[in-house]
Amino acid sequence: MSVPFSGLAKGLAVTLRTMTKKTVTEQYPDVQPDLPPRTRGVIGLFEENCTVCMLCARECPDWCIYIDSHKETVPAAAPGGRERSRNVLDRFAIDFSLCMYCGICIEVCPFDALFWSPEFEYAETDIRELTHERDKLREWMWTVPAPPALDPHAEEPKEIAAARKSADKLAAAQAAEQAEQNPDQEGGQ
Repeated sequence: MSVPFSGLAKGLAVTLRTMTKKTVTEQYPDVQPDLPPRTRGVIGLFEENCTVCMLCARECPDWCIYIDSHKETVPAAAPGGRERSRNVLDRFAIDFSLCMYCGICIEVCPFDALFWSPEFEYAETDIRELTHERDKLREWMWTVPAPPALDPHAEEPKEIAAARKSADKLAAAQAAEQAEQNPDQEGGQ
C-alpha cells in the first residue's frame, strides 16, 4: 500500500538538500575558466610549415577547409642546376560553421602546420562570418600551449635512437680511420 503524497515528500527532500548546498557558479565573462590542457577550441595555422599538399582539405569529412595556391619557379641553387617549382599558399580558410572538430586535418598534416588552440571565444552574430581566413588562424596559433614535457622514464623515440646509432657508427668509423692514419702516436704514448 502506498502512502499518499510520498512522491511529493521525496521531491521536496531533494529540493531542500540541493538548496542547502554551496553553489558552484563560475563568473564566466569576468573570470576565465581553467581549461584542460588538451582542450579542442579552434584550429591554428602555422603558415610557414604549410606546403599546400592539400591533405587536410581532402581528408576533412565536412569539406570545410578551403585552400588556394599557385606555383612559383625557384631559381637554381647552384650554377648549372635546374629550376624548381613550389606551391605558394594564397588562401587557407576554415568554415567553423561546418567544422565538427574531429581533428582529422591536424592528424593527417605531415608538416605540423595545424594545431589545436584552446581559444573558444569566437562567436559571431552572422554565420557567414564563421569562415576564418589564414590571418585569423595564424593569430590563434600563438595561443597553442607548449607540448607536455616528455616522461623521463619513457623509452627513447625510435627516430632519435636510430639517429644516435648512426651517429655512433660514424664516430667509431672516424676514430678507427684516425687510428689507422696515426698508429705511431698511440703506440708511442
